[in-house]
Formats: sequence, C-alpha cells, structure tokens
Amino acid sequence: MKKLLIIGGVIVAIFALIIVLNNQANKEKLKDNPYGTKKLKQATIDLLGNENYSNIVLPDELYEKVSSGESVTAYFFSPECPYCMQMTPILMPIAKEKGIHVYQYNMLEFPSESQPYGITSWPTLIHYEDGKEVSRSVGLPPEPVDENIRAFFDEYDKK
Repeated sequence: MKKLLIIGGVIVAIFALIIVLNNQANKEKLKDNPYGTKKLKQATIDLLGNENYSNIVLPDELYEKVSSGESVTAYFFSPECPYCMQMTPILMPIAKEKGIHVYQYNMLEFPSESQPYGITSWPTLIHYEDGKEVSRSVGLPPEPVDENIRAFFDEYDKK
C-alpha cells in the first residue's frame, strides 16, 4: 500500500510540475502580445511568436481600415480550425513574396465582432477596396492550394 501511495504522489507531483511549467511558458508568451489582453484561449497562446501569425488585427482596427477606404486584405481564421492551420503556412509566405499585407483576424478571440464582414465559416480571405468587398475566398482552396491563393491575390492586384 505504501508503494502505491508513493507512486500516486509522484504522479501528482509530475502533473503539478507540468501545469506550473505550462503556466510559466504562457506568461512569457503573453508579454507584449498583439491582442492587448492576457485573457486568451490556449489555442491562441500557442500561436504567439509564430511568424505565420504576426499580422494580427483587432476588430476596431480592421473596421477602421476598411471604413477608411484603404485597400485591405483580411484573413479570418481560428487557431482551432484544421483548415486554417493548413492554409496559413501557405498563405502568408505567398503574401509576403507578393508584398501584400494580410491582416489576420482571430475568430476564436473575436467571434461576434466579425458580424459586419458576414463571416460564417473559415478560413475566409477577403479583399476590400474603397470600403467595399471586391473578392472573397471561403474555406481551404482546392489543390493546388498555393496556385489558388496566388490567383486570389492576382485577381485584385491587377486592378
């Protein structure tokens, strides 16, 4: 019985250590995060520091940019969406290569604030000109994904 208690105690101590280390790692990641809050869901915290998620935009900022008439490309994603996690590492290098700034809007953190954009599923990539939507791609593009993303950018880049 003593051995069982010792083993149980060791297991509990290991789990407690894992929790403490995870919390410490999260605190470190949350410093100077682009969301302006420390109350983020774990899936979002896991993306902090990932170069493919470095163009995060907050709801008010995106609304202001679109309303001002700027040329804006917005990418609506969720860190819990497997299609988003598949698309982002393809999308962002292509955007960088083409010199296109893509604002990344996190649907997990700001679901209700996305209503003005008519987002019903993700990933969704939208381009706005003069405050109006001119192009939209919903879901993971068909194969070859990279060529379809390039085609999306080329569609409005010529205008």
